Amino acid sequence: MTVQGDQVVEAALGWIGTPYVHQAGCKGAGCDCLGLIRGIWRERFGNEPEAVPAYSMDWSEPQGEEQLWAAALRHLRAKGVADEARGDVVLFRMRQGAVAKHLGVQSRVGTDARFIHAYARHGVTESPLSGPWRRRIVARFEFPQGAL
Repeated sequence: MTVQGDQVVEAALGWIGTPYVHQAGCKGAGCDCLGLIRGIWRERFGNEPEAVPAYSMDWSEPQGEEQLWAAALRHLRAKGVADEARGDVVLFRMRQGAVAKHLGVQSRVGTDARFIHAYARHGVTESPLSGPWRRRIVARFEFPQGAL
């Protein structure tokens, strides 16, 4: 547990209840999973590191490009998937053979592991990091040190 991880979780908890709105990133008004991570970045670090182009619900599936993963590698610090900590950004592949395109913030570790994420028809919520979710994790990141 780190001070930075606790601060990231605190910021993410402030987004709970925000409705799901595709491509949005405005606390209380609407966001998608990427918008949640972008919003936390803005709250904790200031300006976003790059502009996000418009994207469809199927992202880069037709091309098979791991665009979200590549962007995370440009701006976050990669960690081992098993090296879990509060405040980690987790990247999920929602189905085998598809590109990874769902993000969340791990809010608890251990037997009661949980994560905060935004998804359609639910908005921003905290969910158990249960077996079905855990099996979909393909990458784990942390926000850059010293930027909070």
